[in-house]
Amino acid sequence: MSRYVTPSKIVLLALISLYTESVIPAAASIPILSFIFSSILPQSKKPGSRPSLDSSSIISIETFQTATITHGSFIPGRTVWDLLLKKLWEINTLDALEDFFDSLSSLRRKTREELRRDAENGILEEPDRILLSRTSPFGTFVRRVHLEHIRLQFEDCVILWKSFIKFREATFSNWKRRNPTAVRTSFDANLVDFDLGVDHNATNILYGDLGDEKCKDANFSFTDVENFLEFQIDQMQSNSKTGNRLPNEMKTQFEEMIKTGSNIPSRSHYVKFLDAWKAGDYPSSFDCLHRYFDYTMQHKDRTNYHYALLTLAILQADFGCHAEAVAAILEAIATARENKDTQCLTYSLSWLSNFSKTHPEEAGDIRNSGMLSTEKEALGVLKVKAKEASMWSLLGICLLSEARLGLTTVSYGSKLMKIIHISAARLPDTKESQGDSVAIAFENITKASYLTVIRNVSNNTGSQLSIQSTIFSRLGISYLGWSYAEIFRQCYLEVSSAEDRLYCICNCAIALAHKGRYNDALALIDKVKPTTMRTLKYQQDWISYSGLLKLQRKLHRNDLVAAEHFLSQLQANRPSSPISKLTVTIEEIHLQIRRQDYSNAMELLETCASDPANEEADILLRIKLLTLKARIFYKAGIPQKGFSVAVRAVNMAYKARIQPALWEAIGAVSRVLLSLKEFDAAARLLVSIMPQVLECEDCELTAESYLSLADAHMGMAGQAKSEPLKRKEQMAKALEYIDRSFDEFSRIEDVRGQCEMLAKKATIMRLNGDFVLANDYAAKYLDIEKAAREERL
Repeated sequence: MSRYVTPSKIVLLALISLYTESVIPAAASIPILSFIFSSILPQSKKPGSRPSLDSSSIISIETFQTATITHGSFIPGRTVWDLLLKKLWEINTLDALEDFFDSLSSLRRKTREELRRDAENGILEEPDRILLSRTSPFGTFVRRVHLEHIRLQFEDCVILWKSFIKFREATFSNWKRRNPTAVRTSFDANLVDFDLGVDHNATNILYGDLGDEKCKDANFSFTDVENFLEFQIDQMQSNSKTGNRLPNEMKTQFEEMIKTGSNIPSRSHYVKFLDAWKAGDYPSSFDCLHRYFDYTMQHKDRTNYHYALLTLAILQADFGCHAEAVAAILEAIATARENKDTQCLTYSLSWLSNFSKTHPEEAGDIRNSGMLSTEKEALGVLKVKAKEASMWSLLGICLLSEARLGLTTVSYGSKLMKIIHISAARLPDTKESQGDSVAIAFENITKASYLTVIRNVSNNTGSQLSIQSTIFSRLGISYLGWSYAEIFRQCYLEVSSAEDRLYCICNCAIALAHKGRYNDALALIDKVKPTTMRTLKYQQDWISYSGLLKLQRKLHRNDLVAAEHFLSQLQANRPSSPISKLTVTIEEIHLQIRRQDYSNAMELLETCASDPANEEADILLRIKLLTLKARIFYKAGIPQKGFSVAVRAVNMAYKARIQPALWEAIGAVSRVLLSLKEFDAAARLLVSIMPQVLECEDCELTAESYLSLADAHMGMAGQAKSEPLKRKEQMAKALEYIDRSFDEFSRIEDVRGQCEMLAKKATIMRLNGDFVLANDYAAKYLDIEKAAREERL
């Protein structure tokens, strides 16, 4: 493998030589020059581009034909392709190839000293010849090829000559059409002069190895290999497209390419590291990472040492070695400060901040190190560092993280355990902060959007739309949140990172499941591209989201055995899964409630609440824990014990502006009022929030609200025994709300909810004396239960 010179570059030189001979007309000059420029200058990285060894670095002879055959020349009846063929087939011996390289110096403009020497010797310049500037791209390319050829050893020159013959062989039919006297041995004038055929022994001795690997390997150079590796690293780490492993066909070509060279580029170890890392092969990735930085540090001393530590920390964290990851990242930060590498320092601090948020159990050690204090202060430091280093993408991410932080964290003075065990006599009124307002969150989003437009940071658009979708969903405006998610999916999916794309699709699937569209949700989540699944982390996250959807569906269908199976899969998730441990615990509590095992459900809730790691969890999940406790008390027949917890949930949801959680908590309060026979107050409370509940587009929340309304009106009907008209009116309203609740339960396939509504309707019909309808509802009740049992079987 040569360092730079390849057969395709020889053809490029021949094409440049034709341009300098002024045989290409002005109309064809621009497309021909554009083709040459695109071949010798670095390619721009386009989204979705996927070069291989057969393109990009290596240009086939067919590509040259396509680029030149449609353009005429100043010679009548001849195209540029015909003149290029003539130029190539004139190189018919190894000596002719050497002469061709020696003539390259005449293509470039001569220096003042060379002009003076030529004038003394009486040498005149050709008047019609175009000379290349010594500093132009063409002149630089010609000079480099010439110098690299001079450095070649004789054996390498012979291999280059044979590979050039093999490369040019496909044009023989075109050449023979213009030159009928050409024979199969025309590639070497010596064979023609001595009348040696293709099957002659001397021909076989000289050129019998044209199909060997050495000749094939000469088609690409060491520089091409390095460019290829650099591009592959960029693609595997890229946020704009897939950022995935090497495809199998690319991996095969990559391994063959590496075997050919005596010197293996150090980047090849980094490519192997990325591929092993994304495949989940910890030993191989660890070994390749050490090899890569061992090779680089032989030449650059400690220049890359902090980058090695940063990469090592990311690797260790991805495989669950959190203590080792913290030690590596702290040393990386210290080394980056020592070397005054602002970019590495800023990125390391950003990663450390995100790591401490994802793994709160390690946050104590990180804060003790003095690197980070609170998350808000850490984001402030990162914003300053990002602005100093002109890292606009990181600055935008910091602004978006600050917006998310203000809406997802509300830190209270009392611990979560104390909140869960709060007494009915007194509510704590101490709190450290109430989080930022919605206005401040939107201010940060607007700043990030302005930065995205001004600095053209398009890869942040997906994250921005995702956060806006989340905010509107938490504000109870679900249709607007869905619209932002759809804008992301329809317009910015291809320019966003694989992680943002995956999580956007999965969150949209969960939103569809809340509307009862489970089939659409599962179909949407199955549309995730297989290229994304080549990364182990994304594959595990996809499995987690799919498992969560199927678990919720099985719970609603009352298939508790299958639900327990999916729950065990979710509990086996990796620690850094986007579906947090608290979310899985909440689903487990739902499972125990479905089993009517309220003592076990309460025990799980108490254990979860006492876990210190959950103190930094999303406030939405903490409010859900409070509402769940009130619901367990209600299911257990002691709803009044959950009054203080429900009021606390209402207070927290109102402070955090999480509307769906607020309506759910108000529903828990209304159930307490129903148990106290305050039916009118419960009904007025529920009617006041029903428009907002419907706006949330959550079928389960809507069904539970309608159910509570029906119970309230039935209670008022019971209190109006002496007023038949009022009693009949209240029972009619109760029937209406039961029907609406039944419809919502049917959408989410909640078997137990449907049966409960039918039982209530049958009871009302019996009270009204309509035994026929009561029996019909009872029969329908049995049919639904039978269908659910058959489906489980």
